[in-house]
Amino acid sequence: MRSAHRVETVRAAEAALMARVPDGALMQRAAAGLAAACAGLLRRVYGARVVLLVGGGDNGGDALYAGARLARRGAAVHAVLLGARAHEGGLAALRTAGGRVAEDPYDVLAAADLVLDGITGIGGRGGLRPDAVPVARAARGSDAVVVAVDLPSGVDADTGEVAGEALRADATVTFGTYKPGLLVDPARAYAGALRLVDIGLDPYLPAPDLEALQHADVAALLPAPGAASDKYRRGVVGIVAGSARYPGAAVLAVTGALRGGAGAVRYVGHAADAVIAAHPETLVHAGPPAKAGRVQSWVVGPGLGDEPGVADVLASDVPVLVDADGLRGLTPTALAARSAPTLLTPHAGEAAALLGTSREEVEAERLTAVRELAARYGATVLLKGSTTLVCPAGGAGVVRVNPTGTAWLATAGSGDVLSGMGGSLLAAGLSAVDAGAVAAYVHGLAGRRAARGAGAGGAGAGRAGAPVTAVEVAVEVAGAWADVRGAAG
Repeated sequence: MRSAHRVETVRAAEAALMARVPDGALMQRAAAGLAAACAGLLRRVYGARVVLLVGGGDNGGDALYAGARLARRGAAVHAVLLGARAHEGGLAALRTAGGRVAEDPYDVLAAADLVLDGITGIGGRGGLRPDAVPVARAARGSDAVVVAVDLPSGVDADTGEVAGEALRADATVTFGTYKPGLLVDPARAYAGALRLVDIGLDPYLPAPDLEALQHADVAALLPAPGAASDKYRRGVVGIVAGSARYPGAAVLAVTGALRGGAGAVRYVGHAADAVIAAHPETLVHAGPPAKAGRVQSWVVGPGLGDEPGVADVLASDVPVLVDADGLRGLTPTALAARSAPTLLTPHAGEAAALLGTSREEVEAERLTAVRELAARYGATVLLKGSTTLVCPAGGAGVVRVNPTGTAWLATAGSGDVLSGMGGSLLAAGLSAVDAGAVAAYVHGLAGRRAARGAGAGGAGAGRAGAPVTAVEVAVEVAGAWADVRGAAG
């Protein structure tokens, strides 16, 4: 599992560790890891041309000490000083190793093989300073590999916001723990490949603010039937979805629930014929949800239009996932009386409507938005998008960030499949946070498989990186599930 901590937490941990180690030891550990990572990105260190973009903070010091290590191995290292003053010890170490301060930053950048971005540190806010912008643009416009020191300059370490110009890296070498902004868009898109350097902070770090599940974590949560299982022990999902106008949404939600491990699905809505045609095993009911029979969870909203059903489902005493049309007009009051978990799964536009703000604001401040939604509505929230986030009810606690997926998942009906999967996992007994995070993870893997044609002879076969449909994603869920199980042993 990848864990991320806020800046104030990182600094407190660093202070606790620095009190126990020799002066400068942490910076030397960081510089050693940074230099090793840079060496691995170069064809060879000897003769390589390395440029350090050095600000006045500790990240600039890390860059200078790492540059000194590369210079001692034969690299031609030039430092471009952008802060009011450079780290004295780091600058002295660079000069002793044969490195130089660049007289013309644009000249050395034009010839660079690798650029180290140490302009701003984890406390930076509001984008790059105006004097750093042209140098950053020259670095990005060169043929050099750009490596960010701890995080790309110009992004917010805590929130992932990019409020101004930032330097996009090919790789980021971060120290001690991941920072939330490295895992959350829009900043995540600036970080490139991530590498974590252990500098000894773990014993001093509390619970993370953000975490990203990996295969082993998801495998441990995936439900598996036992010898005594029947359809009720595996979980029965009730789905209220679809309408005369949108029957396909009901089919896709039911497909997601069945592929997501449900023992049975009870469908309530106006798309019964389409659902039965696609999945004859579905239990179809014409009456209100309350009369549909025994379920362990409900999914309500996909393609529902103005049809009734949301209030009846929310009045139930089992976990409920609310998506799409079920979110329209939803109020905190409607959820306040619920005793069972509620999982809301909005995309950015729906989240904006629930918060009374703009879609652009939600997308720019995804972490802030998901916490506010969970706090205001008292529900677990899965905020879909380029970075899918799952926040516990109330808005506090650890937020899960989904590391899987592909931009090809931005296709009609994909979210309906995800809703069905989430409902099936709720019915299997997973918590709302776990159900949302696991569904998003497996759904993202299924999207990747579909886009690259992973299924032998199956949907999308032979179309590497091709567009996908929601049906193709659903087909690949079983393979993604098996991949997770297999990789975890």
